[in-house]
Amino acid sequence: MTLQIFVPSDTTACSLGADAIAAAIELAAAQSGADIELIRNGSRGLFWLEPMVEVETPAGRVAYGPVEISDVHGLLKAGLFDGNVEHPLCGGLTEEIPFLKNQQRVTFARLGLGDPLSLEHYLAHDGFRGLQQALSLRPADMVQQVMDSGLRGRGGAAFPTGIKWKTVLDAEADQKYIVCNADEGDSGTFADRLVMECDPYMLIEGMVIAGLAVGANQGYIYLRSEYPLAQRIMDEAIVRARAAGYVGANICGSGRQFELEVRLGAGAYICGEETALLESLEGKRGMVRAKPPLPALKGLFAKPTVVNNVLSLAALPFIFDKGAQAYADLGMGRSRGTLPFQLAGNVRQGGLVELAFGVSLRELMEDFGGGTFTGRPLKAVQVGGPLGAYLPESQWDTPLDYEAFAAIGAVLGHGGVVMFDDTVDMGEQARFSMEFCVVESCGKCTPCRIGSTRGVEVIDKIRSGQQPEANLALLDELCTTMIDGSLCAMGGMTPFPVQSVMKYFADDLRPLADRER
Repeated sequence: MTLQIFVPSDTTACSLGADAIAAAIELAAAQSGADIELIRNGSRGLFWLEPMVEVETPAGRVAYGPVEISDVHGLLKAGLFDGNVEHPLCGGLTEEIPFLKNQQRVTFARLGLGDPLSLEHYLAHDGFRGLQQALSLRPADMVQQVMDSGLRGRGGAAFPTGIKWKTVLDAEADQKYIVCNADEGDSGTFADRLVMECDPYMLIEGMVIAGLAVGANQGYIYLRSEYPLAQRIMDEAIVRARAAGYVGANICGSGRQFELEVRLGAGAYICGEETALLESLEGKRGMVRAKPPLPALKGLFAKPTVVNNVLSLAALPFIFDKGAQAYADLGMGRSRGTLPFQLAGNVRQGGLVELAFGVSLRELMEDFGGGTFTGRPLKAVQVGGPLGAYLPESQWDTPLDYEAFAAIGAVLGHGGVVMFDDTVDMGEQARFSMEFCVVESCGKCTPCRIGSTRGVEVIDKIRSGQQPEANLALLDELCTTMIDGSLCAMGGMTPFPVQSVMKYFADDLRPLADRER
């Protein structure tokens, strides 16, 4: 009987040597005559165990990790090809690893199960069932289904997806577009990349459903240029989906049309803002547009456009297959469904954790993250990317919920969670926040362009002991001006992490000489 062995092929695993491990296993099998099938699957999202090699057994798949090339000989000697290996790297049955077992995988249910580009694998695991259901509905009913699900934008703004769709559906135009924002630039985030590298047909299915719902026949995936593997996989997946009739002029024989292509981003953080993204997609410099008009009415090439994040679109196949209520039954308050939290920074068990809204930040970091990688006490955590606040321990019991985080002046954003132990200099982190805005601002509005530059200068003065009290007051005033006066969230949110340092980590802003006394 052919033994199936799985070695992940995503960017994280490959950066840690997965390609060499796969080659070594194949070579050993050829030399020994072992009957194996090596499958390059997607990552399960357990990055602390990557590269994670899995072996199919009668009891289920058994995981070994993190495997280095130097470990392969020992694994083979211990009987890897027999499918029953006792080895120090053995983590037992993959599905029983607590990090994975205790999640609520909905959008990421297929993650790591098989070859990402295998249409047969996707179809065998409920693939395109949501699209088949969508084809039986009227556009207005499709939009209502999304509204009933409670799905909100997963890119950070958390705007109700169904309302955006209804605006585009009701707009009168000869052409409409679906644009997927795959310019994943927040620190500590990788969920979009995992969708595209490990389950690309899910995103394709979601985009086709969106197009059918609002009357758009053309879609674009605006992909960050730093994701070359995701580009190759998405391009190939689109070709295969088109050949199978899931994309193109006659979707599933329905006579309805939806074309799709990938466009590379411009390497700028600001292009994650939807209007700057549209400018870039049109071939212009990524500059933020004034609103109104909204992109839903005058978006790409001045036509009504749905701009949704990868995770928003990837949730649609489940919603249309299992029903809006099944999705809405997860979560709390107005935060329905699940969000893939991404644990990064100084964390012992980094990776992707999909959970329904409502678990506390502390539970996420301790039960799944396992605390800090260094073993030192945790000092601060930044949630929601470089524009998110730094949260002190007093706020770690806050439920992971849009409204609960807003109530403490924080944001969930794209679900990135970056942890810092007690060696971090939070004054330096505040400076970095302003400096990040200096580098990434599109420069269109003065509060963002000039305010961030002055912010770096004022923080440097405070930390060097130049009139610290007066400059702290000036920094506070500057933050307020940026929040109230900036054209978009780049300048409007940059002060959030700075203000959180001023409020909760004020000692770290004091001059170093004062702190050493």
